[in-house]
Amino acid sequence: MVETQCPETALGGIYSVLNRKRGMVFSEEQRPGTPMYTVKAYLPVSESFGFNGELRQATGGQAFPQMVFDHWAIMNGSPLEKGSKLETLVTDIRKRKGLKPEIPGLDNYYDKL
Repeated sequence: MVETQCPETALGGIYSVLNRKRGMVFSEEQRPGTPMYTVKAYLPVSESFGFNGELRQATGGQAFPQMVFDHWAIMNGSPLEKGSKLETLVTDIRKRKGLKPEIPGLDNYYDKL
């Protein structure tokens, strides 16, 4: 979950970065008596890398995010489907961890007689 404090002029930048990063806004409230807004959104952990930098760039440094783990959710689709978002995500994670990019088949795990 990302909770971001910003003035009204920075709201567009917040929404554009969240849309690029597959974020889902679930609350936007203005602080009473101030020009400041609080935007709350869910952001996938895999998309959170580099989020602060992109947000600062898109809002001219006017937005102040705080992130905390909130919940797990299952992504729709299959990582074995070529070109899918899940396949791209799994491939990127495997590269980051120093593994072979291709997802191994089940034949790698069967005992050969």
